[in-house]
Amino acid sequence: MSEQSQTAQEVTSLGEEKPSANMIGWQKRVSLFMTGQAVSMFGSFLVQYAIMWHLTLTTKSGLVLALAAIFGFLPQAIVSVFAGVWADRVNRKAMIMVADAVIALSTLGLALFMLSGIEDLWLIFLVMAVRSTGAGVQMPAVSALLPQVVPTDKLMRINGINSSIQSAIGLLAPVAAAAVYSSMSLVSVFFIDVVTAIIGIGLLSLVSVPLLERVSTGEKPSYFTDLADGLKYAFGHDLVRWVLGIFAVVFLLTVAPSNLSPLMVARNFGAEVWKLTVLEICFGVGMAIGGGLMAIFAKKANRISMIIGTSILFGILAVGLGFTTNLIVFYVLFFIIGLLVPAFFTSAMTLLQETVEPERQGRVFGFVGIVISVAMPIGMSILGPLADVIRVEHLMVAAGSAMVVVALIALLLPSGRRAIEAAHASSGVK
Repeated sequence: MSEQSQTAQEVTSLGEEKPSANMIGWQKRVSLFMTGQAVSMFGSFLVQYAIMWHLTLTTKSGLVLALAAIFGFLPQAIVSVFAGVWADRVNRKAMIMVADAVIALSTLGLALFMLSGIEDLWLIFLVMAVRSTGAGVQMPAVSALLPQVVPTDKLMRINGINSSIQSAIGLLAPVAAAAVYSSMSLVSVFFIDVVTAIIGIGLLSLVSVPLLERVSTGEKPSYFTDLADGLKYAFGHDLVRWVLGIFAVVFLLTVAPSNLSPLMVARNFGAEVWKLTVLEICFGVGMAIGGGLMAIFAKKANRISMIIGTSILFGILAVGLGFTTNLIVFYVLFFIIGLLVPAFFTSAMTLLQETVEPERQGRVFGFVGIVISVAMPIGMSILGPLADVIRVEHLMVAAGSAMVVVALIALLLPSGRRAIEAAHASSGVK
């Protein structure tokens, strides 16, 4: 789809509402959807921070953190193979609600086990795997559902606002997690997550989402035919293939600054909870501001320039973190990384939403989920154990340098130039 008018025709042909002109009441639907997702995400963030801090402070082991990353991301990668196809074949809203319910029940189960005195690592890893599976089901459905309720010409702005909301949650969640974890217990965090999941499911149930024609009709290709078609499309389309490659590199090489930064703080600057909390706050404030800027300047943003520019800056900042011996400077650099995340992620996701036709978006975003969730545990399975024998700051410098080199190569390759041309055609932004 090279123009928005073409997109509108294709969406209409699938039995959905036209963008902008005929999406009556879309603001209310989007508000309910984003509010429900925000509440549910807040609970998930609480659990994420609390578990990682619990493992970091009780074990101080790179191997344990590596295992946590594997159990937290690998199941998501595996299920995304199937979830992307499901999102193009079933009711996406129902798919999200069921996944949320399963995640909440697994968290409730862990809370009850811990109340009975069972706190083994394997149990924590098991629940992390279940939660990861639920996230793998949700991710392609959420990403593909948003264009169904948002006019095409408003996607970049809404994605920017959504990024700001997520960033604000990322800012509040570590503070709340630290307060609950320090003053009460890890189990209390789990119960809060269950409540927020129930609220999120309830709000989503109120959102009216138009069905794709292929979902409501009884005539569908076989599951594996859909899967093969999605693979052929994703890896045969210059722009989609290029974006997937960039995602793989960024998430593989940002493991060091993202997942190992708390470990570096604990080892080099002290293991107090407040220091880890401030680190996450700096990142959250940066993301909130970055998301707001993306919402304001969405129409002027060049998608490809944002993707490549932020990738290079991620690498430079990771090198800076590796050389930092001052905690305040470390916080500032982490703030800047957070500031850049919405520019990268919002640009890449919007570009895919603008480019991929609605009936294939579930599968494409499923592949995005696979790339993200595979790259992260692979990176941690390598860098986590290395962090027990090599200084974390050396790993930061190596990963950051590699990021800069790979980003420049991606821009200069013929596939990169073709992706730039395709991006201009899809978004209309030069």
